[in-house]
Amino acid sequence: MRDLHARTLTLALALVLALTLAPAATGAAPGPHAAAVATAVAPPNLPALIECRDTLLQFQALAPVLEDPLRAVALGWRPLPQANLFMTEFALPAAITVLGHQSRQIAFSGDTILAILDLPDPRPLALELKLEAAIDTPTKVMYGKELRSTERLDPETGEALVESAVLAVSNVDSHPGKTLVGCSYSLDLAEEPESGPATPTEPVDMIKP
Repeated sequence: MRDLHARTLTLALALVLALTLAPAATGAAPGPHAAAVATAVAPPNLPALIECRDTLLQFQALAPVLEDPLRAVALGWRPLPQANLFMTEFALPAAITVLGHQSRQIAFSGDTILAILDLPDPRPLALELKLEAAIDTPTKVMYGKELRSTERLDPETGEALVESAVLAVSNVDSHPGKTLVGCSYSLDLAEEPESGPATPTEPVDMIKP
């Protein structure tokens, strides 16, 4: 199980690393589909999602919002031009407080939701959160830690699954002077423990006092 947790953290941090190396893109975010119709959407608890206090199910509930810009607009989110090819960004109608810092800008990338903070150096926040260093150079900073790992059974297949939430703090080339903080939610198959050779045991009646 430790190997699975380590791999989950590595994959989550690798995603953040990809963001730091992604070239900037020009132009605005794609417009809404012609046939799309705005519908009422329950506002999500963004601080809870970003701080890894929410669940994978709640994160997945945002998929329709990301697929249909009109649903994002219905929440009051304003799509922003893509400064990073791997991120979909939104400006919020009001600031949210994430880990003691205010932000009016969020981003999504794969299975990760991020807040973009006005912090030029991610290190103080990462140290305050007691995150583990993955990269720490004069120009690139990336810290992370798995905060939650829960096992459950797939109701259809009966397979053991592990739901994980990894908190990460980093900087990114496309957003100079900013700190990215967010949570990666994942669901993986639980690995079976490796079975080693049976340890021979001495019969009870032959154990000497």
